[in-house]
Amino acid sequence: MLVTTPQGVSGKIFQHPNGDYVFRYSDSSSASIAVSMTMPPRRDDFVSRDLHPIFQMNLPEGYVLEQLRNRLAKVATVNPMLLLAISGSNSPIGRVFVTAPEVQRLIEQQDNPGKGERLSEILAWDGTEDIFNELVQRYILRSGISGVQPKVLVPELAEAPYKATATTADLIVKSGKGEFPHLAINEYLCMSIASAAGITTPEFYLSKDKRMFVMRRFDRDAQLNPLGFEDMAVLMGLGTAGKYSKSYEHIAKAIEVFTAPMEQLENLQALFDMVALSCIVGNGDAHLKNFGLLYSTPYANDAVLAPAYDIVNTTAYLPRDTLALDLNGQKSLFASRLAILDFAKRCRVSDPKSRIQAILQAVEGTLLHHQELTEQAPDIAAAIRASAAPFEQSFG
Repeated sequence: MLVTTPQGVSGKIFQHPNGDYVFRYSDSSSASIAVSMTMPPRRDDFVSRDLHPIFQMNLPEGYVLEQLRNRLAKVATVNPMLLLAISGSNSPIGRVFVTAPEVQRLIEQQDNPGKGERLSEILAWDGTEDIFNELVQRYILRSGISGVQPKVLVPELAEAPYKATATTADLIVKSGKGEFPHLAINEYLCMSIASAAGITTPEFYLSKDKRMFVMRRFDRDAQLNPLGFEDMAVLMGLGTAGKYSKSYEHIAKAIEVFTAPMEQLENLQALFDMVALSCIVGNGDAHLKNFGLLYSTPYANDAVLAPAYDIVNTTAYLPRDTLALDLNGQKSLFASRLAILDFAKRCRVSDPKSRIQAILQAVEGTLLHHQELTEQAPDIAAAIRASAAPFEQSFG
């Protein structure tokens, strides 16, 4: 399968008869065609027993994987290489594209894609039909996006009277389905808290029926050209299965390794804010794949911490949930109010109390501002407040 970036052909990836996955760079020695900050161009092959982390990064999981298996069950064996060609061929997160002619033909035979959707129409859907299932059926074969939560990447049509351009924006549309009640409201409230606290986030929206959370992808520049993106699992050489290993301190170390020295302090402090936010709102799923770096090309030395994304309160569904990663050697959400102070030192934050207070103010201000949502999902609001309470006692 051919691997390309906006800077040109990078090389080929294939599976050896012995089962190993092999990535081989093309003859070009340009650093700009590198596929990852951890895989510089070289003559020797990159050989891995499992698919290389950068190629695992966007593979579907959970609901989307199940839907793909159902869709393709009669025509293909769904394996990592097929999933890579599907997720990497159209509009993957990041700048690494993977294509295979035979898979392209399969997609064309199975796919009946829409031409795109208007954001206003998605948000205004009245709920009489399940528009999320319809979007999944239209666009599942072009969704290069990972994660267990039901989600789909949808091309956005410009609002009338503007004409669509050759380069199209994309929307990430998520639904909790029936498994996690009020999940869209949950994520909207938590992301609103992040924004109110001054933490950088992508643009995000809640549908009128309160069943879909919609976010603009953040791995494109102002002209909608692909930016490089690598999540922390990739940067640590881990596949998706390792996303709950390591610690938040390891993420801080990765920022120091992969970002320019002059940018490190700002990025470390932004990381502190994101981790503190997760502790305060009870987000037990802030794993390695929910943090990442953005850059132009892997060796341009311009990597920065990506905006905050995938923030939800998990204790509403798992009352005894813990942190996804170690924080100062432990995972207790309750004890994190003490551990976060040690993490502040690691992130060179001189005023952690004021930063925590800003997040606490954002929690209460957001919940008061969105009273209609808290009344519709009282369990979510109660869980967020319960998670924040120990911090209020310690820092309020």
